[in-house]
Amino acid sequence: MRKAFVETLTQVAAENSRLIFLTGDLGFQVFDNFRERFSSRYINVGVAEAQMICAAAGLALEGWRPVAYSIASFATARAFEQIRISVSYPNLPILVVGAGGGYTYAASGVTHHAADDLALMSILPGMTVVAPGDSNEVAALLPELLQLPGPSYIRIGRYGEPSYYANEPAVLGRARLLRDGERIALVSTGDLAVPVLEALEVLKADDIWPIAYQMHTVKPLDTTTLDQLSQRVETIITIEEHLPSGGLSAAVNTWRTTCEKSIKLLRLGPVDAFALGNLERNELRHRLGYDAEAIVKTVRSLWDKLK
Repeated sequence: MRKAFVETLTQVAAENSRLIFLTGDLGFQVFDNFRERFSSRYINVGVAEAQMICAAAGLALEGWRPVAYSIASFATARAFEQIRISVSYPNLPILVVGAGGGYTYAASGVTHHAADDLALMSILPGMTVVAPGDSNEVAALLPELLQLPGPSYIRIGRYGEPSYYANEPAVLGRARLLRDGERIALVSTGDLAVPVLEALEVLKADDIWPIAYQMHTVKPLDTTTLDQLSQRVETIITIEEHLPSGGLSAAVNTWRTTCEKSIKLLRLGPVDAFALGNLERNELRHRLGYDAEAIVKTVRSLWDKLK
């Protein structure tokens, strides 16, 4: 994802001379091409995320289109007050980029975990919040975010995440159909679309065909698609790498309170606790029960009951 982010950002910068990039002492070698081509629009503020956001706000007030980049835990939690007061309150067109959202840096410990980033950004008025699932979604959604009149946040991963095919293009604010089906809907966000698709391949051998959507835009939530799903399924399973509060599942649960039809909602994701032990990400997902194996087990247990 990070490669797609840099390449797309560079393309947009070539077309928009007001785009300016700020980093909190991160991205060495990653942004070399951008820095060489647009040296006057590349600012390294050092290890000072709060100052980075304040600088971005000042630049936005002068007509620039700032993109502020850091590790997700630092970009959101450490600079939260500055984002709230200097970006969200005046509704400035600043894109905050959280690299390594969720437990991308699982083995680095709690300081680098960002399983609350979507919640922190979603509670801010006017903030658009996006968690792409692969490089193609990053490339499609980034230019749209940079056209918004107000602030936005994007969670991206690292290098090497697998790409996947979907039946629909990635469009900001619209859930993306991964696979059509029946009875049960799987709704994922971020790169958990990949284990969802892995689970679908396993379930196919058992003639089990749930619907699968990738909800890359967490805010504003695509309630139109959810309304349509409510007429087709009895159960929605959300899959997220985020704490229970404030993420995708919480947003879907809020929608459910307004839904005319009674829908059962299940959640696969981290529990309401710090992830201790410095586990590798895949092991953490397995232990907390939201990898492909857990998705298969959950769908199988429900499928026959819903016949």
